Amino acid sequence: MALIHHTTLTPTKLELLTSWLPGRPWYAGGPAAPHLTKAGGFRLDDPEGEVGIEFMVATDTSGSTPVHYLAPLTYRGAPLPDAEHALVGTTEHGVLGTRWVYDGVHDPVLLAQLLALFEGRAEPQAQSLTDTPDHEVTRSYEGAAPLPTSASSAVDTPEATELTLTPGPTVLHLTRVLHPDALDLPPGAKGQVTGHWALPDGTRVRGILAVLRADPASLNEGE
Repeated sequence: MALIHHTTLTPTKLELLTSWLPGRPWYAGGPAAPHLTKAGGFRLDDPEGEVGIEFMVATDTSGSTPVHYLAPLTYRGAPLPDAEHALVGTTEHGVLGTRWVYDGVHDPVLLAQLLALFEGRAEPQAQSLTDTPDHEVTRSYEGAAPLPTSASSAVDTPEATELTLTPGPTVLHLTRVLHPDALDLPPGAKGQVTGHWALPDGTRVRGILAVLRADPASLNEGE
């Protein structure tokens, strides 16, 4: 169970994301710096109690149309080996001291717990409350066998990041640019996680956060 500390972070998570987001391949903002607000999200628990895991929805209102980003983040008390490319930044936590903040798709702890969520072995937790399940986050998985817990290198697309699970043939598609109330699953989908966030006017919406689907390339290799 993750203990939520209501304390200071310097810089804040949103300040870290403001600097980090414009360099991402799926960033959809303009030349001005993003103007971010936290719009929603949820947490997962690390069974070892060492790594903080958060799926944050941040809305950028710097342009003519709000853009909603999903930022899967992990918080560590020491650097993650060989993950300098995934470092979002460091922050000073009022209770825990220096925390290394990572783009969670590159963190094996987040990957393992997200796959456990698909299978129903992990329970989504409220973003800002200790030991409080978030029942608005829903999941499904049609597979019978346990999912692999490792993946190939992440590949970014204009709106997502995709990882091929090893051994395959399954792709984890993590939505980066969220679309309100877009709930249609892609062809070949065999699992999904949906979540909720608030629009700038306060309207609550839902969207697909992550999808498991068959990898056509891997399937074709066996033909």
